[in-house]
Amino acid sequence: MLTDRRSLLKGLGAAATMTVVSTAEARTAPKAPADAIGLLYDATKCIGCKACVVRCKEIGGLPADVDGYGGGLYDAPESLNEYTRNIIQLYKDGGETSYVKKQCMHCVDPACVNACMMGALQKRAFGAVTWENNRCIGCRYCQVACPFGVPQFQWSKTSPRIVKCDLCADRLVAGKQPGCVEACPRGAVISGPRGVLLAEAHRRIDADPDLYVPKVYGEKELGGTQVLYLSHVPFEKLGFRFHGEESVPQKQQTIQHGIYKGFIAPLALYGLLGAVMFRNRKKGGEE
Repeated sequence: MLTDRRSLLKGLGAAATMTVVSTAEARTAPKAPADAIGLLYDATKCIGCKACVVRCKEIGGLPADVDGYGGGLYDAPESLNEYTRNIIQLYKDGGETSYVKKQCMHCVDPACVNACMMGALQKRAFGAVTWENNRCIGCRYCQVACPFGVPQFQWSKTSPRIVKCDLCADRLVAGKQPGCVEACPRGAVISGPRGVLLAEAHRRIDADPDLYVPKVYGEKELGGTQVLYLSHVPFEKLGFRFHGEESVPQKQQTIQHGIYKGFIAPLALYGLLGAVMFRNRKKGGEE
């Protein structure tokens, strides 16, 4: 009986210790892959021609979105949707105007990848966040998790897909540029290694500080992204609401660890009560 009690208490102690250790472990924030390819979009150079939108649809085999502000006459999406994975939007306030390109940000630590229970979304070659049809169960957790509202579900299809920019990963493997970069007549969006793009972005800011907001959006925001932005108007006005450096998965795990850590005291108490009950039952059986 004494041996049984000791074994039980040792087991409870070991379990409590493992719980403390597991909750104390901090999640290491990932860094951009060594081969990370990204995009640098310069809002000061964009003329809003939407050649990038057209080329993206051609490559992706996506139909025209005639339900937007085009009145049903031509492809004019208002936002990312099941037909559109790259879009140019207009910001206008009085005399201040700017265009802004929206697509998957290919986050260094993607919330969609963290949320996908089946691994349908993963960071693969060149750090591109891509989606695999044969793994997806249609739960749409990626839509809920993404802070930029990027993944779109094809509600109109009987066999729906998740629609999002994949950085033209197949073209990158073939040594080609992403379609949007290839199509842009003004060089408003360029591609290359993330580190090279960051250096170029800071070079432009330093060369013309009166033109640019002194910040490269995506350098550190939400753990960093592989799609980077330069702008002449504040990024908040272009719809970029997030400015903290902690990624969504990092924040989620911090919260979870705090919750689980709070369970340590009740666990120890229940363990002690369990040991007392075990002892009393053994004692009653002997009597």
